[in-house]
Amino acid sequence: MSVGTPSYTEDNEHWTTSSSQASACSVEPRTAQDVARIVKILGTTRTPFAVRSGGHATNPGFSSTPGVQIAMFRFNEVTYHPESQTAVIGSGLIFDDVYARLEPHNVSVLGGRVSEIGVGGFLLGGGYTWHTNQRGLAVDTILKYELVKPNGEVVTVTEASDAELFFGLKGIITRFTMKAFPQGPVWGGVITYLLPQIPDVTTAFTKFISTVTDPKAGLINAYNAFNGQPVVSLLLFYDGSSPPSGMFDDFLGITAVSQDISERSLVSLIQSSPSNQTAGSRGVFHTVPLVNFTPKILDTIFNESKVMGLNVVPDSGTLVSYAVEPFLPTILNHNTSPTAYPPTRAQAFYPFNIFYSWTGEAFDNNLFDKIRASADRIRDVAVQDDPRVADAPLYPNYAIFDTPLQKVYGVNVDRLKALKARVDPDNVMGLAGGFKF
Repeated sequence: MSVGTPSYTEDNEHWTTSSSQASACSVEPRTAQDVARIVKILGTTRTPFAVRSGGHATNPGFSSTPGVQIAMFRFNEVTYHPESQTAVIGSGLIFDDVYARLEPHNVSVLGGRVSEIGVGGFLLGGGYTWHTNQRGLAVDTILKYELVKPNGEVVTVTEASDAELFFGLKGIITRFTMKAFPQGPVWGGVITYLLPQIPDVTTAFTKFISTVTDPKAGLINAYNAFNGQPVVSLLLFYDGSSPPSGMFDDFLGITAVSQDISERSLVSLIQSSPSNQTAGSRGVFHTVPLVNFTPKILDTIFNESKVMGLNVVPDSGTLVSYAVEPFLPTILNHNTSPTAYPPTRAQAFYPFNIFYSWTGEAFDNNLFDKIRASADRIRDVAVQDDPRVADAPLYPNYAIFDTPLQKVYGVNVDRLKALKARVDPDNVMGLAGGFKF
């Protein structure tokens, strides 16, 4: 697609504008063989390229390029196989569409917890889901990949066919075959609280994580500041038509400025999240892996949201969000096979999403520096609380672009480098974005 055409614009567009670049051209392959031909040309000519699935990555240059933008939209298959309880999912979809197309079959797959999350990047990063307490990470439920290797060879990768490639995947994924699970109506939605109620929300959150062990229950507790004004956006989830009596009553009993809680479909629940309010702005994620949510850590996170909510305003900042995401400590026990992330399954470290949104390109580096500094302050408190955090892996879907490989993949770095040397000796994937091996 050439510059200025509607398809070119769509191919290069990202959820955050700071993730987009003006590519020389874009291309929309339809088959794995199309991708193979493209990769061979790019590798031979040493042309920079990027691969875009849903476009939700906030790291500049990870799925964008000044070279050739490969947009995977046409890989939009959703095929359910009831005899094997599996679903084949195209890598160019977002999970909104995946959930909606599986809903008539009363099944679903493990995917994004909010709207507009792309299939490809989410799954390859590990994937924390609303069903992770019950079934593990999304990557734990993938059975097969259709992969275009860096040399253009199209292969089907399973753990039996090539255990190392299944573990570390080098190339471009066009289709995923995943376990499908029964899925009926769910319960939940979003509650928004203003500043006077936030201490009560924190108290209810602390009680919830210390008493609720039902694997069907989950929540995301986001300490936000919109234009400097603190609020909490609380996203509740229960995998069923209604939760057990009293489970969420402490939250429901707190005075809220808005509440959208009901029995609903899974796609309705993820679309109830306010995560798209900043779509089209500039933005970046970062993270700190956490083990515990002690009062000291929660107070530190809330204080950072208040202070940084005001601090970013002179730099055109509109939102800071510090989303606490608790899971059961058993989430890594659902899979015994090794995966690139997490590098160890001996201890579950929970994802914690920090997100800054702003409007002015001139302030990009300022906001990158500020989110790093804020994460460091939270990390210091978390390490004091539990020294295991010092060496804990960062969730790759949240880690900022210059995070060292060791901080994400830990002891797996050397293994992944060896795999790259075998599968991509000409460093074709080095022409694309992402964490560099």
